[in-house]
Amino acid sequence: MADQTFQTAYFDEATPSPSTTSFTISADSPTDIWSKPGPPEVVTFNAPLIYKPIPLSKFQRARVTVTADWGTLYDQGGLVFILPSSVEGQAGKWIKTGVEFYSDEVYVSTVVKDSWADWSLVQAGIKDGKVVTLEMERDAKEGTLWIYVIDGEKRIPLREVTWVLSEKEQEVWVGVYAATPTTERGDRGKLVVEFKDWELEVKN
Repeated sequence: MADQTFQTAYFDEATPSPSTTSFTISADSPTDIWSKPGPPEVVTFNAPLIYKPIPLSKFQRARVTVTADWGTLYDQGGLVFILPSSVEGQAGKWIKTGVEFYSDEVYVSTVVKDSWADWSLVQAGIKDGKVVTLEMERDAKEGTLWIYVIDGEKRIPLREVTWVLSEKEQEVWVGVYAATPTTERGDRGKLVVEFKDWELEVKN
């Protein structure tokens, strides 16, 4: 476990204690982490975060289990990996992977943003229609970042990100997020996302 204390962004609840492994984030709408070229150009970075800042070169692995009452288009929550110093005023490069509600179904969603963001959806390792365990891990041999869904003893590979660990040395925010990008929740209120079994490994 890293010894850095947690920090929060876009989030007005108490900052978790350094030893906490369970969190809850309540996300208002519209909130998101998203970016695409136009027209119209879209850049949104206002989702509530709980994270630990660490040197990029120290990152080894992060894992968490996420669940919520998903039910509105684009409801989402999961792991984030953010390079906050890559552009002034907002995170310029980032990765998010988690649960996302789309087309009336629950998926595991992964988005990687360098210049602009992409998006992929799979249905793997989803328990009871709403619970997923996710992991990001450094591949020491290749110098890349792998994203997995954990299904019991099985690690299901979702994505290899080849460039992010090769960025110049800087601080990275590793943590969890929640977002509900549309205004369609109506009387459902905030999206409440629960995280448990948080793990973060760093180099000594």
